[in-house]
Amino acid sequence: MSFVSVHALQAGYLTLPERFFVTPLEDTSARTTVPSLSFLIQHTDQQSGKITRIVFDLGIRRKLDDYAAPIFKHAQTRQPLSGDPDTLKSLSDGGLGPDDIDIVMFSHLHWDHVGTPSDYPNSTYVIGPGAAKLISGKRDTTAGSHNHFEEGMLDMKRTIELPSTGLPATPPPLEEQTTLTTKTEQLTSYFSQPWHRKGHFEAAMDIFGDGSVHVVSAPGHIDGHINLLCRLESGKHVYLAGDSCHDRRLLTGEKDVATWNDASYPGVVCCIHQDKAQAEKTLRVIRETIRDPGDMKEVEVIFAHDGAWEKQAKSDGRFFPGAL
Repeated sequence: MSFVSVHALQAGYLTLPERFFVTPLEDTSARTTVPSLSFLIQHTDQQSGKITRIVFDLGIRRKLDDYAAPIFKHAQTRQPLSGDPDTLKSLSDGGLGPDDIDIVMFSHLHWDHVGTPSDYPNSTYVIGPGAAKLISGKRDTTAGSHNHFEEGMLDMKRTIELPSTGLPATPPPLEEQTTLTTKTEQLTSYFSQPWHRKGHFEAAMDIFGDGSVHVVSAPGHIDGHINLLCRLESGKHVYLAGDSCHDRRLLTGEKDVATWNDASYPGVVCCIHQDKAQAEKTLRVIRETIRDPGDMKEVEVIFAHDGAWEKQAKSDGRFFPGAL
């Protein structure tokens, strides 16, 4: 059985006004400071012994004033806020540097998940289907100040955009690309696998071809939102849920996804998710997977901003160089 090791990485924290995320609330002024978690995934090829390292999400940017002006303005509404320690510092605590990371994969391209991509000048970036247009300057902003994106943030010669789940798998060059770097070209085969059903998930991609890591399409939050399903040595699975869920009370069904009105977007009902109905469907599938994991034995779900999980994981030594 092939498996991977998964290690939590500290990647900053931010403060969420709960009324933008969950409803109903007794205290609509409640704010909660939460992590923006990243993860290191290490895969060893059982035949060649080759180790491939993936960092999933980069969290908060180390230098906050390096964000584009509209993003920086929004970020100030999330104080207390910090990008320290970031993924570079967290990796170095376990003896790894940026050149040790083959792939930086983004669950999506919101500001609190993209960190500082230029910290990884030799890594290949992987983004979900439809995400490239968010940073191409060709997309209208969706309602809400959280939906600003940084044009030109990624070096497209080192970027693989996953194919649409509705299309046959093909090597996915971007419209703007002419030539991928040699290293990135060599990695395209991982991400040209066919999408297939995996348990309750409608579209999953077995990137190493051995069942150890599946990229899972998790639509609803924003274009290109993807999750990772990883098999550990114990046979248990870990599901890295990104922003499929922002509050564990949504996962348990105690609360519902919030909406609000914003004077800057008159006549529009705002939501932290681009497509609320689709995001709720994704959450139902995750709940069903927890309840009925099938041949996956047991599935632990970790979303990016779960403060209670972070606290327990630190106590249990699950942050790098520790492991899940």
